[in-house]
Amino acid sequence: MTAVFTKARPDAPPGFFACEAAGLGWLRVPGGPRVVGVRDVGETHLDLERVEQARATAEAARDLGRRLAVLHDAGAPGWGSPSADWAGDGFFGPLDDPLAMPTGAWPDWPTFYAQARLAPVARQGRERGALTADDARLLERLGERLADLARPALDDVPARLHGDLWSGNVLWSPRQDAGGPDADGPGVDGPGVDRPGVGGGPGVDAVLIDPAAHGGHREADLAMLALFGAPHLDEIVAGYQERHPLARGWRHRVTLHQVYPVAVHAVLFGGSYVPQLRASVTALLDGR
Repeated sequence: MTAVFTKARPDAPPGFFACEAAGLGWLRVPGGPRVVGVRDVGETHLDLERVEQARATAEAARDLGRRLAVLHDAGAPGWGSPSADWAGDGFFGPLDDPLAMPTGAWPDWPTFYAQARLAPVARQGRERGALTADDARLLERLGERLADLARPALDDVPARLHGDLWSGNVLWSPRQDAGGPDADGPGVDGPGVDRPGVGGGPGVDAVLIDPAAHGGHREADLAMLALFGAPHLDEIVAGYQERHPLARGWRHRVTLHQVYPVAVHAVLFGGSYVPQLRASVTALLDGR
């Protein structure tokens, strides 16, 4: 039996830990990244496998990029859809103060991002006094421009996203064989999950934790990795491109996909995140 790491909050929002557990299960796909194993879940706690940590390497980062592309290509039922074993809205943010994250079904990515991300976070910011009416209007204007700003990535299909893939939600761990111990029997990825090309010698794996899993745009996870400086980010992107080339101009859309997480940070933490949000949105609207 592997050691356990417990996340707990006596007054957690209803379904908070069940939503996270469902997201972790949904992210576990053949050939995808290693995902932390769930040991037990209840209304006030989530027991996870304790991950032994190691230093990130360029090789492991490139491997993560390849596997992240496989995960995204596993797809989702629609824009904004929740993970397969969860019904209801999700959560985005820290354990002690997560924001509600709407799920559902929107007809295209611009509509989803405007109605399910920008408008709700603007409302949450106004309710908490973190954002002004002018800030909310900026986000509204951005929502009106999304179809133009997102070209030529609008013909993509919904990807299976981690949804909160900043560098702190990627652990680096000594590589495990597919036959290693797991609560469900076979390896850490669970039954039937293939990890080709990672066994047979020492190495490091990326391990995904703390998702806000949903159906969204593949560029969003990559933008989140860039937001707080994932190690060997260029290698991650290079590995991703090997499996699924990104749409032309993707680098110019990184800031667009970062607006929502920056806005959440502005709502939750204030400080420098508020002017960062204003500057990012203004630059996008001005074509900079």
